[in-house]
Amino acid sequence: MSRHAIFLDRDGVINVDYGYVYKKENFEFIDGIFDFCYKARKRGYLIFVITNQSGIGRGYFTEKQFLELSDWMINCFRNRGIKIAKVYYCPYHKDAKIKKFKKENSFFRKPNPGMINQAIKEYNIDPEKSILIGDKISDVISGIKAGVKNNFLYQGEATNSNEYKSITNFKEAIKHL
Repeated sequence: MSRHAIFLDRDGVINVDYGYVYKKENFEFIDGIFDFCYKARKRGYLIFVITNQSGIGRGYFTEKQFLELSDWMINCFRNRGIKIAKVYYCPYHKDAKIKKFKKENSFFRKPNPGMINQAIKEYNIDPEKSILIGDKISDVISGIKAGVKNNFLYQGEATNSNEYKSITNFKEAIKHL
C-alpha cells in the first residue's frame, strides 16, 4: 500500500529565506509551519524536506554545517510532536567552487525531480495523493515532473494554473490536507 507525503522546500517555506542560511541563529521559522505539519502528520502524511543547497558547493558553508542545522531543525519539529521523515538536499550547482559539487545539470537539483523521485522510491509514496509546497516556480516544476498532483506556490504570484495553486499562508494549506 502506498503512502501520501508532504514535500516542503526549506528556505522560504519552512524558514525565512535570508540567503544561504546555515546557522540556527539566522533560522527563523515561518508562521504556521508547525501547525500545518502537525495536522498533516495527524492525517497520515509523511513529511519530507527537499532543498537545493548550492551554498555547500559554492563554499559558503560546509556540508557538515548544513547537516548540523538540519538536525537542529528536525529536533525543533520533533519537540512539537512532528516527525520529519527525511531531508533531501542538493549541493550541486554549475557555478560550484568545490569541484565534487560542480555539475552543469544535476538530476537532483530542482526544477529536476530527483529528490522527490528518490523519496517516492525509498518510502513507497503515491505522488497522486501527495502535496508539494515551494516558494519558487522551480520547486513547483519539480513536483509536476515527479507526478505530484497537488503543487502549491507559497507566497508566490497570486495566480493559479491547472498545474499549481498559490497560497499566502499555512492556514490556506491546511484546507488542502
